Amino acid sequence: MVQEARHPFAELSATAAARAIRTGEMRAVSYAEVLVEEARTATALNVFITFEPDVVLEAAHQADRLRNSGATLGPLHGIPIAVKDSINATGMPTTNGTASLSAFRPAANAAVVQRVVDSGAIVMGKTNLTELSFGWTSNNGTFGAVRNPYRHDLVPGGSSGGSAAAVAARIAPLSIGADTLGSIRVPAAFCGVAGYRPTFGRYPNSGAFGLTQDKLDQVGPMARTVEDLALFDSVFSGTAPSPERPPLAGIRIGIPPYYHSGLEASVQAVVDNAYDRLRDAGAVLVDTEIPDIMRSAFDIAATIMLFEAASGVRRYLDTNRTGVGFDELVERIADGKREFFHDVAVANRPPREAFDKVLLLRAELRAGVHDFISGQGIDAILVPAVSAPPPSIGEEHHVRIGGAEVSFFDAFGRNTALSPAAGLPSLTIPAGLTPAGLPVSLGLDALPGRDRPLLQLGLAIEEAVAFRGRGRER
Repeated sequence: MVQEARHPFAELSATAAARAIRTGEMRAVSYAEVLVEEARTATALNVFITFEPDVVLEAAHQADRLRNSGATLGPLHGIPIAVKDSINATGMPTTNGTASLSAFRPAANAAVVQRVVDSGAIVMGKTNLTELSFGWTSNNGTFGAVRNPYRHDLVPGGSSGGSAAAVAARIAPLSIGADTLGSIRVPAAFCGVAGYRPTFGRYPNSGAFGLTQDKLDQVGPMARTVEDLALFDSVFSGTAPSPERPPLAGIRIGIPPYYHSGLEASVQAVVDNAYDRLRDAGAVLVDTEIPDIMRSAFDIAATIMLFEAASGVRRYLDTNRTGVGFDELVERIADGKREFFHDVAVANRPPREAFDKVLLLRAELRAGVHDFISGQGIDAILVPAVSAPPPSIGEEHHVRIGGAEVSFFDAFGRNTALSPAAGLPSLTIPAGLTPAGLPVSLGLDALPGRDRPLLQLGLAIEEAVAFRGRGRER
């Protein structure tokens, strides 16, 4: 059963909490105490790899003292933020979810962490993840599996599973994840929260582990509302924290059939209902097929990721002076994941010719997406975020849809690949629950650089769909 948090403070959005702390209506330490207690009562979720409540509470006391001094406060002042444990934060290990890095402590914050800390945020802890960010489940063989707040026998998605679960379970109002091929958006969908992968390069990736640092990987936030994602984005873009919510009447949104085929029946029903609500609000949903090059997005992104994964690991180890070698790291990857990583990213790494070919195709893809969106006169592409509800913990490669066994690549990769392959901003918006009480979400993609208009459109879609996830299973 899914219930609300025990204390009303835990239900506050990041926007509301920041406002209350800034005005003095709520003390930062009072807020932090409630969130720490929520974390303590939710240890079964296995959200954190590193969590030090006393450090969090002392930082909150300091935030209150700073406010009382009359100092100028940042937009995230006093807000605890959970950080994926593949993103460096000083004073805490960055394990990347793997045993060999358990003792590694970075010398500096990742750029994204430094920016939010400079804006007044508190690093609440480092969240559990799929080992080396290599998968969609967060079934971590070293630190234990992260559990879905809606049902504990199911995965929360990955690789940023702990970050999504922390937000869904009211442990943190905001979290930071990283997305190579759906690693923010799949867990956001499985946990019923909003997730945002910005235009590639909008937020700095330095100090964050990346399988393909300069091509696909992108840090980004998760929250319970699109408004909170916009607040996070304002820290980096210098724009208004709360953008205007446009009317949906007359807005054209593409819903290509390619992304809507093969859905699990309960997912299909929630998506259909959400689309009916959008039409009722006046949106024009354009049912039109995509060009062939857009169907190649997953193959393009996957080839790049598999070709660069091993070198990405090496680069992180060397650049951050971890003192751990690549061979040692691979040898200590948990059973099962070690063999898989070695097989697909080392022994059977795609040949250079295939990599060079997909880089050329990627340029063609970007042009094709631009021509498609412009030619159809649409503001964005709307799709089901994933094709099926979250699988059981222990499942790693297949999920059942309509009685058939479907690969994770098709179920969770097809609809999330376009954004990293073409560098698009992408937004995940919760849309409703299946009859079994599991979240279903929509994915919204726009042209590169259209981040603020995308967030504005997301606000309008969120309001029209009118779904709010509730708490966690207790």
